[in-house]
Amino acid sequence: MTYTTLSFVGVAVVLLVDSALLRTGLVRRRVFWTAYAIVVCFQLVVNGILTGRRVVTYDPDTITGLRIVYAPVEDLLFGFALILLTLSVWVWLGRRVPGGQGAR
Repeated sequence: MTYTTLSFVGVAVVLLVDSALLRTGLVRRRVFWTAYAIVVCFQLVVNGILTGRRVVTYDPDTITGLRIVYAPVEDLLFGFALILLTLSVWVWLGRRVPGGQGAR
């Protein structure tokens, strides 16, 4: 499987986990997209440093070649999946803990 395929599969799986299993519905909330916008800005800075200075390189046969700043689109997709999964589990756990602060 290519990095591109894996990144799309990762996003699809996490969206399914969030909506069907954990049922947090984070992607429908403005607060999630605000938090994600902040995180993605820093992701682009760090990715720009690592890929722009060629600390990290990618096999061109495994990515689309589309980049935002220096970041391959696939990195942004994986980042989205990781952030969504982390926040979904956090909200879900908050709902399960007595007195938890998870969104209802």
